[in-house]
Amino acid sequence: MKRCLAHRHECGLDFEGDVDVMTNANSVIQPKVQKQDDASSSHDWFANINMPARPASGTDEDRKKGTIAVHWFRHGLRLHDNPSFIDAINLASELYPVFIFDGEVAGTKVCGFNRWRFLYEALEDIDRRLKEVGGRLYTFKGDPCTIFDQLIEEWGVNLITFEQDPEPIWQDRDNAVKRLCSERGIQYIERVSHTLWDPNEVTARNGGTPPVTYAMFQEVVSMIGLPQRPEKEPDFSLVNLPICDNFGQFALPRFQDIGPKMEHPDQERQLWIGGETRALELFEVRVRKEAAAFKAGYCLPNQYMPELLGPPMSLSPYLRFGCLSVRKFYWRIHDTYTELNNAISPSHLTAQLIWREYFYTMSVGNKNFDRMNGNNICLKIDWNQDKEKLEKWIEGETGYPWIDACMKQLKIEGWIHQVARHAVACFLTRGDLWISWEEGLKVFYQYLLDADWSICAGNWMWISSSAFEKVLQCPNCFCPVRYGRRMDPNGEYVRKFLPVLANMPLRYLFEPWKAPLAVQEKVGCIIGKDYPMPIVEHRSAAASNREKMNKTVQSLEEKFAHCTPSNETEVREFSWLPETIRGVDKCTADDLCEILGI
Repeated sequence: MKRCLAHRHECGLDFEGDVDVMTNANSVIQPKVQKQDDASSSHDWFANINMPARPASGTDEDRKKGTIAVHWFRHGLRLHDNPSFIDAINLASELYPVFIFDGEVAGTKVCGFNRWRFLYEALEDIDRRLKEVGGRLYTFKGDPCTIFDQLIEEWGVNLITFEQDPEPIWQDRDNAVKRLCSERGIQYIERVSHTLWDPNEVTARNGGTPPVTYAMFQEVVSMIGLPQRPEKEPDFSLVNLPICDNFGQFALPRFQDIGPKMEHPDQERQLWIGGETRALELFEVRVRKEAAAFKAGYCLPNQYMPELLGPPMSLSPYLRFGCLSVRKFYWRIHDTYTELNNAISPSHLTAQLIWREYFYTMSVGNKNFDRMNGNNICLKIDWNQDKEKLEKWIEGETGYPWIDACMKQLKIEGWIHQVARHAVACFLTRGDLWISWEEGLKVFYQYLLDADWSICAGNWMWISSSAFEKVLQCPNCFCPVRYGRRMDPNGEYVRKFLPVLANMPLRYLFEPWKAPLAVQEKVGCIIGKDYPMPIVEHRSAAASNREKMNKTVQSLEEKFAHCTPSNETEVREFSWLPETIRGVDKCTADDLCEILGI
């Protein structure tokens, strides 16, 4: 075996322990009934390849001789349907799978304990899966260009492959590596597989700017065509996966040496397990659940019957880190429907994935997509600066049990249901506290397992009415009492995450300050002492915020075009609000205000 990189410190490998939302609505992309082959029929269409022409003759073995490849994992932490990884297998005689801790990769700059642990487990899983086929995952710490420059010298690397990270925050890093490859005269291959379509292609088809509405996005991608089918499974017999005799110094470090400390003692109780293996297990469970719903005559079972207290089943964290292929998800769901119903599958089956694509595309070329200033699609709203109320919201001490339970779960488990995300986001911003969505985004980046830079920012701008002007025309907001009762009718969720209220009668559970003192004493929870009084009065706060929003709208009239929802249904579906709500035949925007608002 070859001795690799004798000087570990030169690549920055002395770890020191220093230390990133899925949505849903009706979609347009509708697959055809006919199936395609598993392998993409237009493999090179998605490629960004800087490499010399291949020899016109000779065997595959001849063409592979002398090609030593590194596959650079960042997102895309999986072996299945990973086109750039498969390219490395097919083109190289030797392949080194590599992950580089550069201080920012996969959101590590801003994420907390739960997200870091999930990432770490995903890397452990890749290493285990590689070990099963004779390889290992090599890990480094430092600047990617510095590390690759040394690998070119010491390993003789002449091919680097990686999956496209489409968001603008990663472009400086990736462009620097591409320049290095050009300067050193080596090949690189970048493939699109973290998204269903290349966001840059969507933008180009729209005339060079992202489509500003969801409906426009649907039109553009319908012109591009259906997403590519997943690749076939990699054939590891085609390549050698060398293991250096000093591999120990490149092995994945211990989590306690590189990850952050726990922010809450209950985080030690782990619910979510990172990695491709777990992702594929949960995916099969999800497919069976969807199939059962199809047979019963309905779709989107998780939206139809939201589960706040069920076991961890969401696939969004696995999509966020690329442990599960989005193309595999998309096509398996549609194929399952077609097989069971012998009919064209409805487009809204995978609407959550299309919203994901939309927000990725909206962020193209906009490095300020995650902030208000310098973001040309975001309204400039004069938000309050209230550190005390912000801290109460973060810690789950607002005095509104539904909101507080959601925030407690977020910190402890690293995940909350979409209905909970919308509730806490609306409460922080236009609903009650009138605090900037940027502050909430930072908290989600830290705690939320599936917090993606563009998707999470897009969700926050939407819910806060910062990027979709038509929403401002409707003064609806989520009432932290009535919406909580609707989502948690028996109070089980609130009691689990706020044990101080465990014995509070259900009639007072969502507004415990209304409980008589005798009741408070009986259940051992004095409001204002054992559990806080509300930090704002919802009716007056919502009325005041509605007036502020109206003034904002008036000040912006006819000044510039702005991102808007395509229609009312889109707004309702985005917020997980069906047309029928407890005795109301149809929920229009006005009905929504009346039911869930002030």
